[in-house]
Amino acid sequence: MFLNTATPRRPFTIPININLQGARRQQTREFLHTAQEQEWSRGVEGQQARTQMPVSSVGEDRAILLGFAMMAFSVLMFFVVGITVVKPYVNSHWEEASCVLLQADILEEWVDCRGVSTVPCLRVMVNLTDSNQKAFLHFDEESAPLTPECFYIPKCQMDRTELDEEVLKVKNSLDTRLGGTISCFADPARHPRDVILSRKNTVKNALFAMMWPCLMLGGGALLVGLVKLTQCVAHLSSKMCSGAAVGRLASRFTQGRLYRTLQISSMQSPS
Repeated sequence: MFLNTATPRRPFTIPININLQGARRQQTREFLHTAQEQEWSRGVEGQQARTQMPVSSVGEDRAILLGFAMMAFSVLMFFVVGITVVKPYVNSHWEEASCVLLQADILEEWVDCRGVSTVPCLRVMVNLTDSNQKAFLHFDEESAPLTPECFYIPKCQMDRTELDEEVLKVKNSLDTRLGGTISCFADPARHPRDVILSRKNTVKNALFAMMWPCLMLGGGALLVGLVKLTQCVAHLSSKMCSGAAVGRLASRFTQGRLYRTLQISSMQSPS
């Protein structure tokens, strides 16, 4: 009998090598897939964080501060104008009337002028046509309580000759209108013996004085509103841009996954 000598068997290394290569490729694909997903999520989070960040600048902050300062200053102006203009107009009860010029003379006794010097006093008497009552004529409502009988007082610290000439000039102008009817304002309740020639505290003056703080307040509010509107528009624009960027990232991620799928299928087809 012949003994069959067994041929030595070769090690099966090919399947092992194929399995190792497949495992390595799978690990590489999973690592690349995880890294790209993390990169895509970081990109999306970064876009959202940039969208949520407040859109502001140094110029906008200064403009808002200027607007609030204008509004605060307008409130102060309202307070000052209310005390100096609006309140005297509300407390003024002078009503329009008709007066007849009776007499205009210069008093012999000069009156005090702010404690500095003395000046001549021009006194004018009128007759109210409605009540047929005599009264002293004054220039406006502020001079009535200061000079009870004087219609005109020249400026202080002038030469006596110039003071006499100034008062005489006004007296001669009034003498030409003696006996004539003029328009005046009377307050029988508070000032029964006084009438004024013109009103200083009128509706027109009060509205004109209130116009400036109103413009200041409106300008400050408009400035703050425009800055806030600009910031809102910029925020919406950045939000839309971030949405477009997220869409591009998602499209790129999808294309990358499709490319990897095709590459894996092409690598597995020869084996």
